[in-house]
Amino acid sequence: MMIFGRPWTRDGKSLMSAAALLWVAVMGVFSLSGCAMMVKSATSDMMGHLSQTILNNDDLSLVESGAPAYLLMIDSLIAKDPKNSDLLSTAALLYTAYADVFVKDQERSRKMADKALDYAGKAVCLEKKEACDLRSRSFDELKIILSRMKQKEVPVLFALGNAWASWIMANKNNLNAIADISHIELIMQRVIELEETYRDGAAHLYLGTLSTFLPPSMGGRPEEGKAHFEKAVLLSRGKNLMVKVLYAKLYARTIFDRELHDQLLREVLAADPRVPGYTLVNTWAQKQAQELIISAEDYF
Repeated sequence: MMIFGRPWTRDGKSLMSAAALLWVAVMGVFSLSGCAMMVKSATSDMMGHLSQTILNNDDLSLVESGAPAYLLMIDSLIAKDPKNSDLLSTAALLYTAYADVFVKDQERSRKMADKALDYAGKAVCLEKKEACDLRSRSFDELKIILSRMKQKEVPVLFALGNAWASWIMANKNNLNAIADISHIELIMQRVIELEETYRDGAAHLYLGTLSTFLPPSMGGRPEEGKAHFEKAVLLSRGKNLMVKVLYAKLYARTIFDRELHDQLLREVLAADPRVPGYTLVNTWAQKQAQELIISAEDYF
């Protein structure tokens, strides 16, 4: 989600790790049941191999240089099949992830966020007609529409929440955009109600972040965030090391729990990052963990 402009920044750095978002996005491309987005099996096989290459690569620079060609390929597939909701939601996730990880220019980031949100909105509309133009609906209207959505619509719903979050952060100087954060919470809560284990509990990771990006004095809900982080650790079976990094950074630091902070980060550093499907994000997580350990003396 975002997460990522950089999602929910407190100190100018990404709170919802860009690498974690990249993992969520790339996983989304290749978890579509029946490979509905691909017409030919040869193309499906090629995309599957590409996904594994990305997810199991520990070289972020290499991924950065290769991803633009992949985005253009996705755009081309959409041009040929504009009513494929699987393809549209996948494209939304990929554009969001790439912008959050690699794009520094604000104007370019906004353009990519606009495209991602447009793709995600079209995907939801194709799956459920009453869900068209969700961004123009009131909070109460959104709540009613979400209550009518089914488990089969979770992929497009999650993609919308992810893209909407990144769009908000790309337009973070717009107070009207920031006001939409409550809508993202509502979307991710519905994802959990329909399929809590979707993407190894990624919706819990979003809600944990949303609950802890502000200190308690400004409306933050650290204990609620803690519950979501712990659930995300459980659902990912500890394979996704970034969950513990965010747990330490957003919860433990917020309540100044040095013991929990260091314990979580030591577990990340001691783990083997080479886990099928998680190597990319885990490699980045360990770098983040090392930086947090080093800065802990000054923080606490």
